[in-house]
Amino acid sequence: MNNKNDLLNDPSFRWMLGGGAISILGDQFTMIALPWLVLQMTGDALMLGVIVALMAVPRAVLILFGGAVVDRYSPKQVLMLTKYANTVLLGLLAALVLSGQATLALVAPIALSIGVASAFSIPASTSILPRIVAPQDLQRANSMMMGMRQVSLLAGPLLAALLFLLAGDGSGGTHDARGLGYAFAFDCFSFAVSTWTLGKVVLRPGVAAAPQPILRAVKEGLAMVWNDTTLRACFAYWALCSCVVTGLMQVALPVLANTRLHGAASLGVLLGAHGAGTLAGMVLTGIKGDLRVRNLGTTLLLVDAVVAALVLPLAQLAATWQIALINIAVGLLAGFMQVAMITWIQRRVPPMMIGRTMSMFMFVVMGLAPLASAATGWVMQYVGLAGVFTGSGLLLAAAAALAYAFTPMRTMADAAARQA
Repeated sequence: MNNKNDLLNDPSFRWMLGGGAISILGDQFTMIALPWLVLQMTGDALMLGVIVALMAVPRAVLILFGGAVVDRYSPKQVLMLTKYANTVLLGLLAALVLSGQATLALVAPIALSIGVASAFSIPASTSILPRIVAPQDLQRANSMMMGMRQVSLLAGPLLAALLFLLAGDGSGGTHDARGLGYAFAFDCFSFAVSTWTLGKVVLRPGVAAAPQPILRAVKEGLAMVWNDTTLRACFAYWALCSCVVTGLMQVALPVLANTRLHGAASLGVLLGAHGAGTLAGMVLTGIKGDLRVRNLGTTLLLVDAVVAALVLPLAQLAATWQIALINIAVGLLAGFMQVAMITWIQRRVPPMMIGRTMSMFMFVVMGLAPLASAATGWVMQYVGLAGVFTGSGLLLAAAAALAYAFTPMRTMADAAARQA
């Protein structure tokens, strides 16, 4: 396969692409409906935080074990099981809401179960593509899959908002919560459909990891990443950058919109601009995926230095459109490099270790998010909003410079050899 049309002519890739798109679209309905349901039932921000934690903590704690399970069996088998589980869980949640029987005592264990399932579905979904397409097609395939995901991330909240407007969101009482119930029902339907499409996917031959105790398998995966000096440097660097960016997006940007711009409307514009830029960057990777400054590592660090320069003046701007333009540029650069980073990992890591490696990568970029947001909020109390943006920009620039000077990242090439 040599181009995008060849990929779309591959039935397994088409089934994976279509099923993934509808599943992610359905997820956006639940991501909005579940917090809103908790608020309508309790009116308590603390309880909302508890429910969110019930989903996030099991995912962060168990995701490394999920990667070991994926390697021991197969990403398709694990992903199928998680989709079956989520279909049942979302169907039950929809039935509870539509029948007026939803209570916090019933919703909490469902949220916990969804979090547990995600600890296995995330490494499975990020490990399956190398078993579907040839190595030389991975970057284009990742570009299309991640671009489709970004489209769903942009469209999902808008469609969910329309559904709540037409069918009710519970604001007028539990009798007015049909829209929330329909949102969970749609997500249930999306999981059922994506389970069916996943069943149509045929995997390329692969070698499963040797059966061994899960803890030993996790330890083996950690040792493999640690002993690969380039991979180790990348994961440490990405952990730092992810924490900085997460704090900016989840804490600093909302505070900026609230204190200097026009509140929630401005925040929606800023996040939408970042999302649109990310989509454009992912599309650009599919079109011009070989665009590099010397090599992949140098390009990655240069991009991060540019992002750092773009972040520095954000707190000094007072117009939504100005910050939105910067967010588009930051999103474009991030989207372009995200595809390249994931493709590099998938090509470098031995096939029987990819589940564990991707689980560690997702832990780095997702599992640390709650700590990063809390730390940003704490630091903001002492240095203020401008200090957070300035400090974040300087920290990103320093991290890129130090990584270039003292780590093997500057020599990273796209065609990295897989290591045994």
